[in-house]
Parts: sequence; structure tokens; C-alpha cells
Amino acid sequence: MNAPTFMARHDADPTRSPPDGRVRVSASSKSELRSGNDALAMAHRRVIAVAALFALCFSVIGGRLVDLAASKPEASTRTADYWPAVVRARADITDRNGVVLATDLSVASLFAEPRLVQDPARSAAALAAALPNLPVAELRSKLESGRTFVWLKRHLTPKEQAEVNRLGLPGIGFQQEQRRMYPVGALTAHVVGFSDVDNKGIAGVEQFFDNALRAFPQSGLGAPLKLSLDTRVQYTVREELLRAMVDFNAKGAAGLVMDAHTGELIALVSVPDFDPNRVGEAPADARFNRATLGVFEPGSTMKVMTVAMALDYGTARLDERFDATKPLRISRFTIHDDHAKNRWLTVPEVFVYSSNIGAARMAMEVGGERQRGFLAKLGMLERPPIELPEAGAPLVPEVWRDINTMTIAFGHGIAMSPLQYAAGFAAVVNGGFKVAPTLLAGGRPGAKERVVSQDTSDIMRRLLRLNVEEGTGKQADSLGYLVGGKTGTAEKTVAGGYKKNALVSSFAAAFPMNDPRYVVFVMLDEPTGTASTQGFATGGWTAAPIVSRIVGRAGPMLGVVPVDDKSTEVRRALFVALDGRRSPSAAF
Repeated sequence: MNAPTFMARHDADPTRSPPDGRVRVSASSKSELRSGNDALAMAHRRVIAVAALFALCFSVIGGRLVDLAASKPEASTRTADYWPAVVRARADITDRNGVVLATDLSVASLFAEPRLVQDPARSAAALAAALPNLPVAELRSKLESGRTFVWLKRHLTPKEQAEVNRLGLPGIGFQQEQRRMYPVGALTAHVVGFSDVDNKGIAGVEQFFDNALRAFPQSGLGAPLKLSLDTRVQYTVREELLRAMVDFNAKGAAGLVMDAHTGELIALVSVPDFDPNRVGEAPADARFNRATLGVFEPGSTMKVMTVAMALDYGTARLDERFDATKPLRISRFTIHDDHAKNRWLTVPEVFVYSSNIGAARMAMEVGGERQRGFLAKLGMLERPPIELPEAGAPLVPEVWRDINTMTIAFGHGIAMSPLQYAAGFAAVVNGGFKVAPTLLAGGRPGAKERVVSQDTSDIMRRLLRLNVEEGTGKQADSLGYLVGGKTGTAEKTVAGGYKKNALVSSFAAAFPMNDPRYVVFVMLDEPTGTASTQGFATGGWTAAPIVSRIVGRAGPMLGVVPVDDKSTEVRRALFVALDGRRSPSAAF
């Protein structure tokens, strides 16, 4: 009997494979599989949607950033709706020898994003404790403003930044900016000037060359602006002026040293002055530039121009005499001499004895129209072309009458800045060429314009030296430097007249007079006499000694070699042959 054959039923065990190798799935398994595929497809679609959303967000943000970048920084800063542009750097300013007078320093400024500040009251209190100069009420107001961006304090010190950083306050941060620094402080304050918190020049050279100073760093050149100043000479002039202010209890003073040929200002000082690093603390009087902005009556220094004018027009000769026997009356005015000789005076005597009467008569022979034209040629009737916004315009008569011609001859009835006078003076002594004062190293390009004859300039150099040897300028002499110059004293003008005993005392000089290289001008505002000056506060007693000390100290710095002023060669160069009496009338 055959053994029975058994047929296996594959559908009895769903986990076993059929003979053909195919997997058979039950109906329930097929349903589960379809559900899984649907979930996977849905998840895939969600990922795509989220990715698309992110892409859209980044596109919007990117577009907004481009929009902000294209907008004007000034508008952003003004509205404070967005982050302000970083303050642009400025080119350095140096003196003629490369000494840095102004430069940029990277500093941190403190800002807040009020919308991100979690506790404005607590944050304001913490910031006020770290920065005592900031009122807590003001800080809290800013932090509660809800604005996108607000400045809390610009230009923090490293210590202040560290104190705030330690607080770890949300919504508070720092932005690096450029802050203008002035390494030599007050020494060149009135020349260099200063910039504001946004690094924009608002005074001095900083303002005059603002666009150029901003453009240099961005152009990739980075070249400094080189000025004509020599800080060594600048220091000397400033120190001597400050000393004189104390000695004579003066309200202020001004002084300069100028290249007689190029017009380059080697020193330009006005005191009192200020520290441009802390300009907010400076009083108005300290910020006022007496050297270029203030205009004053020049007094007897104007006789330099009067005598040069008469000689140049040929209305006077050295040996010609002018009646100074008594005061000169015109209309209701009387002109008199402070050191009256009560006799006829030659041209050298009019100059050395500083005769107002002689100068007035000399000017009348020239005439008012030609007098005005002569001063205009010297550049003394228009605002001087200096690279400073603080440049005062001269005060001149609207109608040039005879009385104006007479008083202007000895420095009254006309007013100008020390800088403007010095430029005219330079033209008289440098051989007769007009000088344009400048603060740029190397001077200004251009052809020289003759405004005074060579002969007139030669004679004036001799007269100026003679005045220091024999006249009112004796105290300006500086051994070996052949100083020549003229004193000036004028009462200050007030409404309706002059303020008695309120003097502007000055001295105009050049050296060495055998070949003038530098002009020196010093002015004291309301000096008072002392025991050492026998109570006098005039230019010969107060301003002349300052010039002597400046020349003696600055001469070696400027490479001027002292000479024996009594040597035959020097005397011959000056064409001065004084006789035994050493009188001005015998000088030539």
C-alpha cells in the first residue's frame, strides 16, 4: 500500500512564499502600505512648502537690505528708523614736518534696539550706574520708545565700554565708529579746527577742506593734508603770547610767523584758545580767532604803507620835509603827535618818530583815490584768501573823504585782521610782490604780481631796521637777526567813538632785513602797563619785546644764521650809513 501524499496549502501560512517566489500580501497589509505612502507624500509636500517659505523670507530680507544699502545714510540717521551708516574716516592733517595734528581713532558707540529690551526700567537704571553722565529718565524714555534703533551715547571710552559690556543687557550693543582726535591739543586749535560727533568738519581747516578730507580715505590714497605750520615755531609763539597775556593782564593776543615770499604761515596763534578734543567745554571767547577773524585798527603800523605809498608814487623823497610844528586841524577833528617834535620832519623822521601829523600830510599829497588804490593792490581792502572759514573782512569807509585819507595814514578809520595786515606788510619788504597768505605747505602756485617797486621796498627795509635801531621799536631787536619793524597802538572802537585806555598794541616785523625771509606780527588785546613798562601799554613797550623773543627762539629752528649786525658787509647790504649823531635825518 502506497504511503499517502500530502499537498501543502500555502495560503495556510501567510509568511511563506509561494513556489513562484512572489510575495503575496493580505488585504489588510495592502491598506497599511497605502496609508504609509500617502503620509510620506504629504511630508514631502510640507518640506517643499516650508523650503519655499524660507526662500521667500530670505528674498524679502535680502531685498530690504539692498534697499537700505541704496538709501542715503543721512536719512537713516535722521529718522533713526534703521541702523545709521558707520561714520566715515577722514584723512590725517599734519604740519610741514609730518607731525600729526588731526587723526581718526576707532571707538565704540552705544546703541539700543528698544523693541528687544526686556525690562526698560531695570536696563536704564543699570546703564545710568555704569555711565553716570547719562540721566536715568532720559535712558528709560529711549528704551521705552519702541523704535528700531536709538543712540544712547556716542564715543565711549574703553573703560565705559567694558562697564556696559559687563551688564549683559538684551537689546543693548556697540557700533564701531571713527572719532577725530587732536594729538597736540590747543596748540593748533584755531587753525586745524574740529569736527562734530559725526566726523564732519565744522571749524578751521577741518571745515574748509571737509569734502577733501573725507574723500582721501575712500579714494584709497590716504594722503594726509600737509599744512605750512611748524609746530616748533607754533609752540614758541603761543608760549610767548600766553606769557605776555599774564604779564600785561591782556584780554587776548594774536601772533603769526609768515614766509615773506610764499605767504606760508609757519605759525598762527590766537589766545585764549581751547582743546579741540573737548570743544564743548570751551567758552565763546576762547573759540574766537583774533588772528584771522577779529578786525582791529592797526594804528601806527599803517605808516609802513603810507610811507611806501608816497615813495612809490613819487610824491615824497627821503629828504623831503613835512610840517609837524603844531597839531593838524581839519573840520572838527584835530590830529596830533604822541611824541611831538614841533618842527618840520623828513620822511625818515616821520617814520621813526611815528608822526601822525607827518603821515597825514604825506597821504594828502598822494590823494584819497590813489591811497585806496594802493591799499587795494596790497590786498588790504578785501577778505584775505586764507584756507579758513574764520576770516574777517576789513572795515573800510564807504565814502573816502579827506578826513579818511588822513586818519587811515596813521591807522585809524580802517580795520583789518592781523593776518591781512601781515600779508600787506610782506609785500612791502619782500621786494614788492603781493603775498597771498596760505596754510598749505609749499604755498600757492601762480605768477608773482608786483605791487611795489624794488627801490621802494629797499628803502622801506632800511627804514624798518632804522626804527628798531633808533626809534620806537628798539625792544624788538634780537641779537644777530637784523630785525626791522614798526610799532602800532590804537584805542579800541566802541559805539560813537573810542574806548579810552582800552588799547590794541602791536608790532609788525621782518627778519633778517638785509634779505627778509620771515614776517612776524604780534598783537595784544587791551594790555595794561606795569612797573617794568613805566606804566605804558603801547606797542613799543608790550608787543615789541614779544617779537624779540620769538625771533631769538624761532630763528635757529628756521635755519636763519645769526650775523654780526655791526659788520661792514651787513651795513653795506642795508645801505645804512649812520653818522655820529645817529639821527634819522642823517640815515641815508
